[in-house]
Amino acid sequence: MKVAGNGQGKVLTANELKRLFSDGFIRSRDRTLFAICLFTGCRISEALALQVTDIRNKTITFRKSTTKGKLKTRNIDIPAPLKQYLSEYQPASNPYNPYLFPSRQGKGLSRSMADKILRAACLRIGVEGVSTHSFRRTALTQMHNAGIPLRHIQEISGHNDLGTLQRYLEVSPEQKKQAVSVIGW
Repeated sequence: MKVAGNGQGKVLTANELKRLFSDGFIRSRDRTLFAICLFTGCRISEALALQVTDIRNKTITFRKSTTKGKLKTRNIDIPAPLKQYLSEYQPASNPYNPYLFPSRQGKGLSRSMADKILRAACLRIGVEGVSTHSFRRTALTQMHNAGIPLRHIQEISGHNDLGTLQRYLEVSPEQKKQAVSVIGW
């Protein structure tokens, strides 16, 4: 868990996610931003770099130029819950600012502003240890716990190697207990 900016962002429980999206985030923009992070497993910087034209044909495109390492473009299918958030959020049309999450300065919303939004939302519902990376860790851990092969998760997350991906995955005390329970004769 993240404490005073140190450590990994918390993997959120289903209850914490529900509370964040119902009572924590007060603007449609904020719910949509963090829903993209959750339902695609992307980094906050990748979500903030999205342009309106990156969402089409039932997919979100994370352009190579905006991904960590700038190695390849990722296309992620839009699941139904995310589709709902995207339909509720309509950024003001501005031919001079193509960003899905525009700022008043004519650019995209900044990482520090996204962090500020998240901290305020967590304060509203009383959850600690959450960072913008929590949504990525939560998504990847949920996929892993559902039995999705690591190679598939790697394609979605954009990780170059499985070792790095595995550091994101949380192992619960119950999973450890279950693992050792199968040992023996």
